[in-house]
Amino acid sequence: MDLISFIYRKTQLPQKSVENTVVLLNQDCTIPFISRYRKEATGNLDEVQVGAIVQYKTQFEALEKRKKAILKAVDEQGVLTTELKSKFENCSDIVSLEDLYLPFKKSKKTKAETARKNGLEPFAKIIMAQRSEEIEFIASKYLNATVENEEDAIEGALHIIAEWINERTDIRNQLRKQLERHALIATKAIKSKKDSNPQVANEKAQKFRDYFDFSEPLNRCPSHRFLAIQRGEKEGFIRVKLENDDARAIQNIERRIIKSNNASTPYLEQAIADAYKRLLFPSISNEILKNAKLKADNAAIEVFAKNLRQLLLGAPLGEKRILAIDPGFRTGCKVVCLDAQGYLKHNETIYPHAPQNDSKGAIKKISSLVDAYKIEAIAIGNGTASRETERLIKRISFKQPPEVYVVSEAGASIYSASKIAREEFPNYDVTVRGAVSIGRRLADPLAELVKIDAKSIGVGQYQHDVDQVQLKTALDTVVESCVNSVGVNINTASISLLSYVSGIGPKLAENLVTYRNENGAFRSRQNIKKVPRLGGKAFEQGAGFLRIKDGDNALDDSAVHPERYSIVQKIAKDHKLSSSDLLGNQEVLQKINLEKYIDTTIGLPTLHDIIEELKKPGLDRREKAKMFTFDQNIRTIEDLKPGQLLPGIVNNITNFGCFVDLGIKESGLIHISNLADGFVSDVNAHVNLHQQLIVKVLEIDTKRKRIQLKLHKSKMN
Repeated sequence: MDLISFIYRKTQLPQKSVENTVVLLNQDCTIPFISRYRKEATGNLDEVQVGAIVQYKTQFEALEKRKKAILKAVDEQGVLTTELKSKFENCSDIVSLEDLYLPFKKSKKTKAETARKNGLEPFAKIIMAQRSEEIEFIASKYLNATVENEEDAIEGALHIIAEWINERTDIRNQLRKQLERHALIATKAIKSKKDSNPQVANEKAQKFRDYFDFSEPLNRCPSHRFLAIQRGEKEGFIRVKLENDDARAIQNIERRIIKSNNASTPYLEQAIADAYKRLLFPSISNEILKNAKLKADNAAIEVFAKNLRQLLLGAPLGEKRILAIDPGFRTGCKVVCLDAQGYLKHNETIYPHAPQNDSKGAIKKISSLVDAYKIEAIAIGNGTASRETERLIKRISFKQPPEVYVVSEAGASIYSASKIAREEFPNYDVTVRGAVSIGRRLADPLAELVKIDAKSIGVGQYQHDVDQVQLKTALDTVVESCVNSVGVNINTASISLLSYVSGIGPKLAENLVTYRNENGAFRSRQNIKKVPRLGGKAFEQGAGFLRIKDGDNALDDSAVHPERYSIVQKIAKDHKLSSSDLLGNQEVLQKINLEKYIDTTIGLPTLHDIIEELKKPGLDRREKAKMFTFDQNIRTIEDLKPGQLLPGIVNNITNFGCFVDLGIKESGLIHISNLADGFVSDVNAHVNLHQQLIVKVLEIDTKRKRIQLKLHKSKMN
């Protein structure tokens, strides 16, 4: 099977679209570039579809690489026939390939290999043939210095037969299907870790108490539960195993092996039971668990990716003068003032809370800073002392009251101690950097959050338990997609943000910023070509996603690619206008006959994109930030009571529900069953990250710090 056929079979996308997309990928084109600027070639495939082609292209290449390694290994053994080579080459998945290769693997010393060296393989073939009634008599003919009696000869022959059974692809597939459909995942507590007295039970162990004696069908075990079980096993609190109907499995194998009822039958039954218990079940059950882990990883990564996308595309406040506060008690509240471009203008510390309790001094200082720096918004981190700080701010009588926002601190401490933060603010400590990050993420979540390792943002489930390489790849893809969908102001963007622009990467991003610092702001996209080591390919891939505000060419602040400027100029000329006069000119743009501008290089999909962009050039498609206030009477979990209706903000989404920030230390859970009156299959279909909700309190477990909620009403407008 060739690459195109493989991808087509997996995706069912048009074959021509697949072919052209593969060509573009082989030319080092990125997913955002292909899906945005090569729609004619791909047949208008979106990012998800192009991403699927990338995934299966990688999968196919890995499969082909493994085939080559196997063919070489089998050929070196001198047993590679034309028929066998064809079988290997026609394998379309890794499982069937490895099953086919199993008899040729050079494994460590096995019982069957020892028996072969002792000359017992011909005897094994006689038993397997099921024609002889004199098994013990025949066994006596195979005695030698290492095979001392008939029992040893029979045992060795049965080891060889057990290995043959283990290598049968039909038997392996049969057992594989049985386990996939009927196996139970079962867990037991490790006694040394289990404490029957909940008063003194280890707090960490109690997280896994639901799995101290647990079982359910593996195919019904949701991803979050499987990963929780895996974590419990990893941390040494539970043992995990697969349970199967062994008798049924052995009977299924016997039906395939035993063809008659004679003296060979009991020996074959013995070999089959041995093959199943010693070889087949351990091997296939490990494979099934590995596949279950892979599926759980994929589900968890998908949830994390969805959450990350929503977080990165969260509503920006925009270019406003912001006073940001990183609240605290003993160490005080770190205060910073940022200008509209996010540059640090002032910083200091106030001590309004215990033990200093200098609220009067804090109020006076905040009031004077707001006046001095003409502050338009105040951002308060949502960590320790957040609610107390918010109440303090609302006591202040400002001349021109700024808008007040509570901002998630997730990952701010990671950023403040990072190399990026040290390079941005070499003369300031981590507390100042953290406060700046809080303020900047209110202004533009995307621009600030790209500086933080996505895993540290805390919007996933079991992100530290899944395959880390796969997780990083998925999250990097999401970040790249978000950055390019919004576009980047090349004259203000950080190295971190620029590095995610299509075709740019970290090194070119650094070169861009260095050139900008040395030569001043870019005036046109064409100037980008002057950046050292930024060649034609990088310009082609990235130029459409880089924006230049108030530059020499109005189109440079749009998503129209420079390669299409000539089309815009032609359209403008046909209507006796300049390109800049065409921008935002709804009356003219709605009347344009696009068919007139189709040629061999551009079709209707791209022309439609150009017209839509000309209607609203440079528009940030993200929503604007909205203010939000928690219930001021709720300060701790002890203040909660069943039946209360409270405002909250969704701060994490999982497959089993969503967590809601109520303005206290503990987040509440809206289980998937409490999101709607009917059946809910997808949490994301009902709530979004950072969505403002009204929730009803159902249950409060103060000992375990758990809050059960029900969705009452969405506050999204």
